[in-house]
Amino acid sequence: MKKEDLKIVALIPARSGSKRLPGKNIKDFCGKPLIAWTIEAALKSKYIDSVVVSTDCSKIAEISKQYGAEVPFLRPESLSDDKTTTVDVVKNFLDFSESKTYTHLILLQPTSPLRETADIDNSVELMIKNDANAIYSVCEVDHPPEWSNSLPDDQSFDNFLRPEVLNKRSQDLPKSYRLNGAIYLVSIHVFKNVGTLHSIRPSFAYIMDKKNSIDIDDEQDFVIAEIMMKSFL
Repeated sequence: MKKEDLKIVALIPARSGSKRLPGKNIKDFCGKPLIAWTIEAALKSKYIDSVVVSTDCSKIAEISKQYGAEVPFLRPESLSDDKTTTVDVVKNFLDFSESKTYTHLILLQPTSPLRETADIDNSVELMIKNDANAIYSVCEVDHPPEWSNSLPDDQSFDNFLRPEVLNKRSQDLPKSYRLNGAIYLVSIHVFKNVGTLHSIRPSFAYIMDKKNSIDIDDEQDFVIAEIMMKSFL
């Protein structure tokens, strides 16, 4: 895989409805609409050819255009509720842009404002280096998953911890990682064949710093992310 063979579109999904934090995608975040941080990071990338916002909201569309993104269409009402999946949004965009010659799509959620342009470019370079069809951003988990389990109805703790982790320190357990939702980079051709974002092979993980990995879901996340962003500015 060579850089000159790539044509990458960044797709930023931003519907208007959010039950936990209404209007979050255009809520003021450190002096700009939240979505602006992702648009600007994508526009600064040396690998991305187009930055497109998929939305059902004319106000989000207007703001996105002001910050330099393309909004070629408004999403239909059938793809605008909380049951709509990310895969549905990607398929809708690809159906609309069938005549384009994009080779890869990088999905950038606007709720990850601390993701940097360097993260975007490094994920593309990781894909090129490994001749991969997909790159997924991850970060280290805060607590070992070995210390987690479900509980029975009576909340008994008797079998909560597995025998193999008893009396072990956290630093003695292997590092674990989780998807952080900041970057999904996929081959469009393979995505169309597979029909899902998470079953594309070969794939590799791009490890992001935890400080860049916060995903805003509710008011608490928003406040924490603003505090973190202001400490970096």
